[in-house]
Amino acid sequence: MNEFDQYMQRCLELALKGLGHVAPNPMVGCVIVHKDLVIGEGYHQKYGEAHAEVNAIASVANKDLLKESTIYVSLEPCSHHGKTPPCSDLLIEHKVKRVVVGCLDTNPLVAGKGIAKLRNAGVGVVTGILEKQARDLNKRFFTYHEKKRPYIILKWAQTKDGFISKKAPFTKEENWITNDESKKLVHMWRAQEQAIMVGTTTALLDNPALTVRLTEGKNPTRVLIDKDLKVPITNSIFSEEAETIVFTKKHKPDTNHINYHLIDFTKDITKQILDYLYHKKIISLIIEGGTHTLQSFIDKGSWDEARVFNGNKQFKSGIKAPVIQINKSASQMISDDALVIAINE
Repeated sequence: MNEFDQYMQRCLELALKGLGHVAPNPMVGCVIVHKDLVIGEGYHQKYGEAHAEVNAIASVANKDLLKESTIYVSLEPCSHHGKTPPCSDLLIEHKVKRVVVGCLDTNPLVAGKGIAKLRNAGVGVVTGILEKQARDLNKRFFTYHEKKRPYIILKWAQTKDGFISKKAPFTKEENWITNDESKKLVHMWRAQEQAIMVGTTTALLDNPALTVRLTEGKNPTRVLIDKDLKVPITNSIFSEEAETIVFTKKHKPDTNHINYHLIDFTKDITKQILDYLYHKKIISLIIEGGTHTLQSFIDKGSWDEARVFNGNKQFKSGIKAPVIQINKSASQMISDDALVIAINE
């Protein structure tokens, strides 16, 4: 690994610490190197707070060294005023010698402007270092800005004989397919994403809270498709632990944590949902079921990852799991559960 790659890899490691805390902003890491010695590091820690470059510069004891230093940053420094001032201006102010960038920021507010500003000020700029890894790290952010929708993760568990659920009536314990380790992993995933969605049937049969309980982290915004408002307000999905968005055809006044949004169920439901979530600046969405909801997104091609648990149980009858065409995937064992993660390319 050469010098550029080594320090950029460290930027990516730092950036990942922001997962679940910085959305809808990207995860960014920054390393400052002076004569082959790291003199500062930082990452974007929380949405609305200081960016990676600001934190890295703040960690440098002797700011005079910045004039002779190279700053490595996993994403192009911002060039616009948002919740914080432009990072490109800060780098110019400190007269840094060189900036090495992982990948360009395709947010229209930046999109090359940060690099142009640095070069116009006489700062040396190198781009495209570990670019693929840098883009993959912020797949949610780039999908949001380039496809104008959230990054979509489909998640379900299925039995050995291909069922996602028994037919009612059943208890939660009877209908559970995977082990406790898999359940903890799902809660960790929830903490990493901005929103989580289910349909009416899942909400009625499973009464899911869709919150983070088995790990630390922020609860995602819950999204419910409920055309006729069949799900009672006493359902766990309406608890005050998190915000809930309900897509429906019926008028109902919002509460302090529940937003009812009207859509036309005779038109493309998937597009209407994704357009609204895009408008709400939600850059990632987990869809947890059931088969009808999952299949509707699969059929539209509106998904980026599918995370499918294959448990050891057999139901012999019930609701069949979704049907999905997988071209690229990886698998791993979670205790005795087989987890397959497919990528939609």
